[in-house]
Amino acid sequence: MMYHPDKGLVGSLSGGCIEEELIHQLAENPEFISCPEIIRYGESPEQQSRLSLPCGGHLDVLLEKISPKQSATFKELEDCLHQRQGITRHINLKTGEIQLKHELAAEDIQRTDNEIIHAIRPHDKLLLVGAGEVARCVAEIGRQLEFEVTLCDYRDEFLQGWQVEDVKVERCMPDDLIEKSFTDKHCAIVALAHDPRIDDMAMLEAFNTDAFYIGAMGSVRTSDNRRERLLSLGISAPQLERMHAPIGMDIGSKTPYEIAISIISHLISERSKRN
Repeated sequence: MMYHPDKGLVGSLSGGCIEEELIHQLAENPEFISCPEIIRYGESPEQQSRLSLPCGGHLDVLLEKISPKQSATFKELEDCLHQRQGITRHINLKTGEIQLKHELAAEDIQRTDNEIIHAIRPHDKLLLVGAGEVARCVAEIGRQLEFEVTLCDYRDEFLQGWQVEDVKVERCMPDDLIEKSFTDKHCAIVALAHDPRIDDMAMLEAFNTDAFYIGAMGSVRTSDNRRERLLSLGISAPQLERMHAPIGMDIGSKTPYEIAISIISHLISERSKRN
């Protein structure tokens, strides 16, 4: 979460109770943050009652005061993420010094007595192969979950009228696009075309990437036939194990939005297992 007294609030910490308390503290004493420090909310029974933390526990908040002299640090962070690389901030709680290391720590947040280690990952990218109503629904949900979503299809008749805000549309076959832009472990590749010429081409190239999720829509029979075709094209059995097909979680989905929810739920589940 970021807060500026003139520009307001971006992001969140809780359901609103902590934010209000913190803003009140800042208004009363704008200079109370010097070095980065941790404040605990909800520790006492009085705070738990007043702040109404839904978990019934406490919340530790790391406070940092951002100043213009840190602009070079944030520019380095930005450049690294634009290059699709992970980076880790090491924040010294005693001196306020911040060091950047161009590697991802094992966990997103680690804490010692004197230091906070904060791993920052590039945005996850989601490639949808094949325009259609399911792709539209997946794209809409994916955008809300902060995926950078791209739709790929070469068929003009399917692309006519297909539009989702902030979703990039590429009129092309999927293999070159995957090789160029969807190769790292922060990518997911989902084939939804229902056309073996397109879906199989996407899968063939996807196996050459480190994408954390590779999946193709279709029935059990369609998926079995796809596996047989891919084996005949030189894909190995261990490679095929990376492909989720039928795609999504079994929630009894029927409608496009229900199918999209099952796919996105599976994506989130698999992303949580990613190293």
